Amino acid sequence: MSASTTVMTSSTSVNTTRVFWERLWRTAGIQSVACFIIAYVIYGSQPQIGASPDALVAFYDGDRTRILIAAVFYGLAVLNLMWFAAAIRTTLADAGQDGWGAAATASSAALGGLFLLLITVAAALSHSIAGSGNHMLTSGLNDFTWTCAVLTSFPRAMLIMAGTFGLWRAGLISNGLFAAGVAAVVLVLLGGTTWLSGGFWAPDGAYSRFVSPIISLVWVVVASRVLLTRSPATRTGW
Repeated sequence: MSASTTVMTSSTSVNTTRVFWERLWRTAGIQSVACFIIAYVIYGSQPQIGASPDALVAFYDGDRTRILIAAVFYGLAVLNLMWFAAAIRTTLADAGQDGWGAAATASSAALGGLFLLLITVAAALSHSIAGSGNHMLTSGLNDFTWTCAVLTSFPRAMLIMAGTFGLWRAGLISNGLFAAGVAAVVLVLLGGTTWLSGGFWAPDGAYSRFVSPIISLVWVVVASRVLLTRSPATRTGW
């Protein structure tokens, strides 16, 4: 084999590796959504605010194995969410919109931190706290997770805003998708106001539990599709 052939083979191998990693990170958002859904199904229905001690023990201690398995999938979901934000940032940096990319990085870091806190508290309750007989602590931490879930609305909205405005300014999405993204920002931000003592607009109500998270997941899937179909195929930074 000649020296030129060897160099060409090596170069092709490097480029193929870049394409592989580029596509992998651009699909991280879809992988994150899949992990979140799997984790949610395994985790089950968490007791609401003010639940009885028996209900809390039955959920956290009785379903310990299931909750701890769900914690692993939630962790994988957060990991892929971070890579999804990194893919957005590099795409926007290539398009000259690095400010919006930096905002996506910051918001994803805050969101990932809150998610990991939620996972940690739930795992700790299931692993030992709920079975220790300290019902006051168990109830307090259960309520704490619901309030933290409400507060995730703010970094989620910031991530959606950074991605939507950045991709639009870069010319990678249409005006229609931009308008849908702005609507998603508003609807997710409204999730941060769900502080009623009960019902649809409570921290453990339907809007906070289902509507706002579903909007966020749908946006991640749509943004991932944009990254896969409209972004450069390779990047030397990977």
